[in-house]
Amino acid sequence: MSQGEIATTIPVRQIGASTPRSIGAVVGRHDLPRQRIEPVSASTRGVPRWLRRASGPVLVVLLWQFASLTGLLPEEVLAGPATVISSATNLLTTGELQQAMWISLMRALVGLAIGGSVGVTLALCAGLFRLGEDLVDATMQMLRTVPNVALIPLLIIWFGIGEAPKIALIALGTAFPLYLNVYAGIRNVDSTLIEAGRTLGLSRAGLIRHVILPGALPNALVGLRYSLGIAWLALVFGEQINATAGIGYLMANAREFFQTDVIVVCLVVYAFLGLAVDFTVRTLEKVLLSWRPAFSGT
Repeated sequence: MSQGEIATTIPVRQIGASTPRSIGAVVGRHDLPRQRIEPVSASTRGVPRWLRRASGPVLVVLLWQFASLTGLLPEEVLAGPATVISSATNLLTTGELQQAMWISLMRALVGLAIGGSVGVTLALCAGLFRLGEDLVDATMQMLRTVPNVALIPLLIIWFGIGEAPKIALIALGTAFPLYLNVYAGIRNVDSTLIEAGRTLGLSRAGLIRHVILPGALPNALVGLRYSLGIAWLALVFGEQINATAGIGYLMANAREFFQTDVIVVCLVVYAFLGLAVDFTVRTLEKVLLSWRPAFSGT
């Protein structure tokens, strides 16, 4: 075959064809709506997502009930699911469980509000101003390494054995995750966005409002979720400090009488309260970050 024949068999794309010059020419168009990337896996197509999520806990409960019925897990070691459900029903009927849930939830939210306010305020000072960073960051980095549980004796000495040490313990636990994430979010804002804002004539206040704070918002929401998890852990420890009401109080009483069914009910309540609050934050994240495309897995 001659060179001329080879040339005639190879298709030649014309210069200036409709093929885009780069991926950014398509993806970066402003007229395209930002969407959440949600690929569909062939192995899970047709199966409701809520059913897949519920399959794990249901399997654990079934195995737990089987071990309880067969005697592999004696009642004095851990009550079976049927006994736990019966105890939960009794506590709900008397109203004791609802009252304990409300008191514990209020403690967690008040502590989170105080700790979150302090953490975010200090993060703004350290993230936006170099002087604030010099005065605040080193101290916060040292204090965050101190275990919160180790502060319980000091909190009792300072605040007594009432509500104050419980709320203070939760506030201390929640302040640091929010501080670290908000501070990191501010300092990791893309510098090109800041330069673009300055080019458009934004003042320092305008940059903070329209560029820096929106850019730090994803990190702030991550810090909020971490703080909520720590709030429930601190609540468990805090409610052991001479509590007279709350989920921890129910657990302490059940421990004295070896009532494992009541203890499990309280643990499940802690878990569901934490799950409900986390779901609320996830929903808030979808609303506030609707402008940002996200990958949701395959």
